[in-house]
Amino acid sequence: MKMLVAVQFFIISLLLTSSFFVLSSADSSCGGKCNVRCSKADRTHEECLEDCNICCQKCNCVPSGTYGNKDECPCYRDMKNSKGGSKCP
Repeated sequence: MKMLVAVQFFIISLLLTSSFFVLSSADSSCGGKCNVRCSKADRTHEECLEDCNICCQKCNCVPSGTYGNKDECPCYRDMKNSKGGSKCP
C-alpha cells in the first residue's frame, strides 16, 4: 500500500513539474516574442503579429525590443516583401 502511494505521489509530482515547465517556457515561443516586438507598432497590431510570426517561424528568431536591433537576426532583417521592402517588423 505504501508503495502505491509513493508511486502516485511521484506521478503527480512529475505531471506538475512538466506543466510548470511548459507554462514557463511559453514566452520563448514566436508568439511571446512577437507580442513584445509589436507592442508599439505603427501599423495595426494584428498585421504586425502576422508578419512577425511568419518571419520568426522561418528564421527562428525575433530581434529584441520593439524597434531596431535587426542585426541580432540577419535572416529576419533580410526578408523582403513583394514590393522589396522589409517583410519583418
